[in-house]
Amino acid sequence: MTTTDLTGRRAAVTGGASGIGRACAVALAQHGAEVTILDRDAGAAEALAAELGGRAVVVDLADTAALEGISLDTDILVNCAGIQRVAPIHEFEPEMFRTIHRIMLEAPFLLIRAALPGMYERGFGRIINISSVHGLVASAYKVAYVSAKHGLEGLSKVTALEGGPHGVTSVCVNPGYVRTPLVEGQVKDQAATHGISEDEVVSSILLAQSAIKEFVEPDDVAQLVCFLAGPHGRMATGASYVLDGGWVAR
Repeated sequence: MTTTDLTGRRAAVTGGASGIGRACAVALAQHGAEVTILDRDAGAAEALAAELGGRAVVVDLADTAALEGISLDTDILVNCAGIQRVAPIHEFEPEMFRTIHRIMLEAPFLLIRAALPGMYERGFGRIINISSVHGLVASAYKVAYVSAKHGLEGLSKVTALEGGPHGVTSVCVNPGYVRTPLVEGQVKDQAATHGISEDEVVSSILLAQSAIKEFVEPDDVAQLVCFLAGPHGRMATGASYVLDGGWVAR
């Protein structure tokens, strides 16, 4: 059995202080990468960076104007940060729609833009965008999240086409519902929106389309990210890698 060796590679993970981002940061470090955690939670980011022997960069990805001149010299970029808001379109706050798009689409574009010159110069790069099943299909009440993830899919594909001649790959990883604080918050929001219990939300809404009635675990996502970041991921580009328990098979 071969393992992914990322020794000597530098990885940057947005939203790396918690949830899927944290799992990715930990796994990348375990595989030998030097990890930079980009997060707005300074305490959590700095604590994890110290634990992993990496570094923390405190950044608010919603402040995209500040990202336009950012310098990002990394071999692996994992765009993971995200937020959610559950509401019908006619009640959805326009500023929240714009904020979600800034964090989950505009910020990844700016970070990719910042990382590509160095990747091109070295002839190696891995752009890994943590998308979602909702980058491929839609659900009601999630207009900003779904549209941002669909946009991220397009951004990833264009990056793959431009980056291919320079040794840079770009992919999306598309999990279903992952056991994270973000999903736990969605359960509460969905229960309030639909007027049902939280248990009913899990069984009849969140996992209704899945053949496997379990949440995805953060480390499931992280280990796929490590494979895609490594040498065996060199031909994996321009595609979406689904971890959804069979959701989009229907």
